[in-house]
Amino acid sequence: MTTKEYLSQAYLLDKRIKSKTEQLKCLRDLATRTNMPLSDMPKNPNRGNSKMEDAVLKIVALEDEISEDILNLVTLKQEIMHSIKQVANSEYQVLLELRYLCFKTWEEISVEMGYEIRHIYRLHKRALNEVVTKCH
Repeated sequence: MTTKEYLSQAYLLDKRIKSKTEQLKCLRDLATRTNMPLSDMPKNPNRGNSKMEDAVLKIVALEDEISEDILNLVTLKQEIMHSIKQVANSEYQVLLELRYLCFKTWEEISVEMGYEIRHIYRLHKRALNEVVTKCH
């Protein structure tokens, strides 16, 4: 795993969390739209779980998955922050934090740091060479 791949893990995990959160929203919408037929007829006790119960179980399982992913993201960001703090040059640290912890675009970083984007690319390359990660 390259340094860039290592640092990019948080971005990818963040995207997965956002995707699962969107899936959760859709599941909740579906569950609340479900019209359960009301009947005074007794239910067959041998019949499986209701559709509503299945939906609720899926929602709970997805919520648990999201919670676990969030914990993993926090831990990963702490590890990445530790690696970035090992870089001696504070300008490199800022660039790496903006890119790999704040998930800013190159254009946003360029504006925020006050450099042309080509210079940001050069700084980024140098900064990556300074990072010591678990993968090295």
